[in-house]
Amino acid sequence: MAEAARARPAPLHRGLPDEISIWEILVRLPPKALLRCRSVCRAWRRATSTRDFLLAHHGHQPALPLLYEQNSTLSVDIIPLDHRAGVATADKLHSVARLGFGETYMHLQASCDGLLILSTESHSSVSRPLHFSVCSPATRQYAPLPLLRGFGLAGMYPHPPTGEYRLLLYPDAALTVDERPSGVQDACYLYALGSCQPPRHIGWPEVEVLIHAIAPALFRGSLHWHIEQEEWRSNMIMAFDTTTELFRQMHAPAVPDDADLFEMDGVLSMASFSDATIDIWTMQDYDCEVWAFKFRVELPTAELRVRFGFSLYNSDVAVSSWDDDVLILVQSGEWLLQIDIAGKLVSSFHRKFLSTSKFRLKQTLVQHTFFPTLEGYAVNTWPFISLDDSVVNTPSEACSV
Repeated sequence: MAEAARARPAPLHRGLPDEISIWEILVRLPPKALLRCRSVCRAWRRATSTRDFLLAHHGHQPALPLLYEQNSTLSVDIIPLDHRAGVATADKLHSVARLGFGETYMHLQASCDGLLILSTESHSSVSRPLHFSVCSPATRQYAPLPLLRGFGLAGMYPHPPTGEYRLLLYPDAALTVDERPSGVQDACYLYALGSCQPPRHIGWPEVEVLIHAIAPALFRGSLHWHIEQEEWRSNMIMAFDTTTELFRQMHAPAVPDDADLFEMDGVLSMASFSDATIDIWTMQDYDCEVWAFKFRVELPTAELRVRFGFSLYNSDVAVSSWDDDVLILVQSGEWLLQIDIAGKLVSSFHRKFLSTSKFRLKQTLVQHTFFPTLEGYAVNTWPFISLDDSVVNTPSEACSV
């Protein structure tokens, strides 16, 4: 018995079982904190670098509303809005990555499983076509996507049968037919990240004209776009099955103006905007496409006008969910405002170049194997710029999939 006890491996933390220290505590830490913990001892480094652990760690990460800040130096900060400690305050707007692209402007185009698709355009001119790239803020992997020039991005998704991350594309509406890449038609296209082949034509020209410049919601294995129609036609939702890669139409509530789709409490939800009013709808039965009105939020326009110079005609509203509740962010001039469902102002941020997005970031330390296959691949170097509180470990210690 004594020999068996001596042969048993020592726990990674004295007095605390590995099942708790690794699988209940470390697995729930934010990526930056986890990387710092790896320097505590080699056993922690080994245990937190396995594929199983990193996948579990990603599963515990919250999907945070994503902001970005285009600085005066034309570098870009990627900022998840973290509410885990309660109401957000300015000191909680921590950048998880800073990228520099020189004389260009950057825009977020898509986010999925910790991956971001970025587009850049020249600061000095309206250079076309756009230049696309893919990055992982947590692992600091980056690669340009030159094969996407001449296209616009409709959505990004994991393809279950292959495990690939794929992009749904359409011809860039800013280009004339003569300026497009050779052979590109008015239709939808698919591109698998890491592929050396140009985007693949899949047809659906009647859909391509509907989903321009609309951020989709990924829910139950499908991308969903709310399509606002003319007065004489009912609004609808266009859905794209990410397994079969086929489109279908779905019923949408009769709302008067534009609307955004998002997931709340495991249910597909919709925020409809009309002047200072936000109506929230939820899909009570997804298979039968039954919607129900949930509640209405009235923005406190008088208070916002006095305190922040708020104007409906110079503002942007983003609605998403947080802990099964609704999160409303209003951008007005240099102010970012958080409103609760009672229409009460709960926090404000004065950041000159801060912008909202329709996306969420669920970080991952899993390295994706498609990155090294892309020409121009870089890790932990330009265009990533070191932050003052940058991580202490390089992403090479993460697990590849």
